[in-house]
Amino acid sequence: MSLPLQFPTTPTFFRPFPSTLNRFRCSATTLTTPPQQRNEVELENKKYDLLKVIQDTQRGLVTTPNQRSEIEESLVDLESYAVGDDEAIDLGVLDGTWRLQYTSASDVLVLLDSSSKLPFFQVGQIFQKFECKDQEDGGYVRNVVRWSIPSLLEENEGATLLVSAKFSVVSRRNIYLEFEEIALQNIIISEEVQALIAPALLPRSFLSLQILQAIRTFKAQVPVNNTSPGRRSVGGLYYLSYLDRNMLVGRAVGGGGVFIFSRAQNIL
Repeated sequence: MSLPLQFPTTPTFFRPFPSTLNRFRCSATTLTTPPQQRNEVELENKKYDLLKVIQDTQRGLVTTPNQRSEIEESLVDLESYAVGDDEAIDLGVLDGTWRLQYTSASDVLVLLDSSSKLPFFQVGQIFQKFECKDQEDGGYVRNVVRWSIPSLLEENEGATLLVSAKFSVVSRRNIYLEFEEIALQNIIISEEVQALIAPALLPRSFLSLQILQAIRTFKAQVPVNNTSPGRRSVGGLYYLSYLDRNMLVGRAVGGGGVFIFSRAQNIL
């Protein structure tokens, strides 16, 4: 696993950008605008430019060399606003749910590529959920992948893959992830399958209800932490190059790729 997520899309349900872009759009400044306000406007415009350049990439799956160059240039331009900021990571701001908008990480792109080519596999939204409110030196992060098998499970969100990790702040903008568990949960079967198990026109038997309940509550967990004395669990260093209340940019140290997130409603 390279990033916080070691671990895919159909073009239609990964287009949250129009509303997101409007949130960052700013008008031109005038000569009478105070310096602080001008800086805020410039920053919002740089965020808008970054979201615009990644808009049609299907979260990084479809990019040309020129696009990747433009994205990296916009990223560096935005990250420059964090240079010189001596404050530590604000865990209160980091806390919450973030939706993936773009990545260059190969382990995530292979999922997106599989989803675009395989008719029996869909990948929906991908999130990172940080739990670190009122903490000072770390917390927990849960990498969430919504996926489905068409006709068998509910479209786009028929199941959830959850990769949980504990993280600790190791420097001003670096956190270290220690992965603990991979889980498969929240199975939602399609209406067609439900009808086969418990036909709507017939009285539902105790057995059919038990089957439906067992599917809904199913959860498979696989621990990935290292229990050997003196050895650290599987993990990696994650550099938070930009963070504010509605955008998060992270880089997996060691060439694991870049990740661009926008704030989302809380999940799980």
